[in-house]
Amino acid sequence: MKRDFLTLQDLSSREVQRLLKRARDLKSGADANKCPLIGKSIGLLFEKASTRTRISFEVGIYQLGAQAIYMNQKEIQIGRGETVHDTARVLSRYLDAVVIRTFSHDTLRDFALSSSVPVINGLSDAHHPCQALADLMTIAEKKGRLKGLRIAYIGDGNNVANSLIEASVLTGMDIVLACPRGFEPEAEIVEKALSWGKNAVTVTEDPEIAVFDADVVYTDVWVSMGQEKDAAKKKRKFKKYQLNSDLVSRAKKDVIVLHCLPAHRGEEITDEVIDGPRSAVFDQAENRLHTQKALLEFLLT
Repeated sequence: MKRDFLTLQDLSSREVQRLLKRARDLKSGADANKCPLIGKSIGLLFEKASTRTRISFEVGIYQLGAQAIYMNQKEIQIGRGETVHDTARVLSRYLDAVVIRTFSHDTLRDFALSSSVPVINGLSDAHHPCQALADLMTIAEKKGRLKGLRIAYIGDGNNVANSLIEASVLTGMDIVLACPRGFEPEAEIVEKALSWGKNAVTVTEDPEIAVFDADVVYTDVWVSMGQEKDAAKKKRKFKKYQLNSDLVSRAKKDVIVLHCLPAHRGEEITDEVIDGPRSAVFDQAENRLHTQKALLEFLLT
């Protein structure tokens, strides 16, 4: 039976730990000469531009022995009116899995319903679960554990925040999110995550409260792709949510700083923080490759 990966909810806590262990093994070079996906073809269907998602998936697919086929909506018939359902049914006849990077999460769900092969969420406006897997791997590398840690997320309660909430609760971490009023993460996601276990999910408007005693401080761009229309107005509301050295100093002394990239330096994060000694941002970017390889292997073998 095929399995999709549309949100972190598609995995159990045990499966997340299994994936992270496999990703660590792959990063260390274990099984470097093995190609478990040889002969398979994996489609990359992207409505949104990408650096890390596209390159990490293409490289990872190649390293696993498979073939990556990149598609954007302008190059296939979905851009000329073919339905998502028909496209999914056709591509399922050619491909062994499809990675989709899209705007609407409904598009992703509709595609998965009609696809007979695994569908992976490379990003939607509601969730970014592949990023969350890399986040977990990076935190575990730097801290030696996940359970019991405290994460502070500063900024927009967007797709990254939604997936980070789910990732935190699945692995036994507490998370505090500081967001301006009106930009909180989806209440339904917070409520559902809280129902899974005893770990805390807290939302506040005060970034200083959020970062206090934090083991991890995380931020993302204030204006996500496709939301540029009201960018100037939104940025004014987010000014006190900049991740700078003063804010980071209120966390634990051994705090690590994360950002899913791309970064708008001087807006949500300063140069001295992203390039500073507490930053694990570029290790985090690298780990997209390793966690996605583990995910592909998990879904296709």
